[in-house]
Amino acid sequence: MTKQLRWMAGLLMLASASTLAQVPAAAAQDMSRAEDIVQGKCFLCHGAEGESSSPVFPRLAGQHAAYVTRQLTDYQSGKRKSSTMQPMVDGLNAEDFAALGRYFESRQPIAHTVEDSDLAQVGRFIYLRGNPFSGVPACAGCHGSKAYGTAQLPRLAGQHAQYTETQLKLFNKRERTNDNAVMHAIASKLSELELKAVSAYISGLN
Repeated sequence: MTKQLRWMAGLLMLASASTLAQVPAAAAQDMSRAEDIVQGKCFLCHGAEGESSSPVFPRLAGQHAAYVTRQLTDYQSGKRKSSTMQPMVDGLNAEDFAALGRYFESRQPIAHTVEDSDLAQVGRFIYLRGNPFSGVPACAGCHGSKAYGTAQLPRLAGQHAQYTETQLKLFNKRERTNDNAVMHAIASKLSELELKAVSAYISGLN
């Protein structure tokens, strides 16, 4: 290797090392920004670690970053309606939404005890196998057998039963339109028992 080539190789190594050093610093800054927003706004309803104490508000710990980001974007644009959330996202930008998504995805979900185990067992059947007699498909077909979801579909495992019930009813009434329209048809086929049972089962997953 010539002296010039060795010199160029050295520059490339220095540049690579500098870039790698910037990545942790940027990630730390990103997380710090998210923590400031959480402490200033989100913790009131969702808790500092994404474990909301009220069943009215969703647990966000472990939720997919891309999904959180998209929901926040939809709240800001008005695509997803909420008189509570829209003032919360006012003044935030796309980078803030992405940072919050990564923050909540990094939080460790906590296992919760199901209040009615018998009801949850009915929900387990519906979640994993659906109801072939009424045409309700298995929830696991999209959200996975453990309800972990994907970047496009939400993690459902451990979600408050009451919150899940509310969202299913909003899908049924076509009042929630920012997510997959398939949910409108599915929710409309669920009986009250099935809706509550599935919600109970999901709440106990981790």
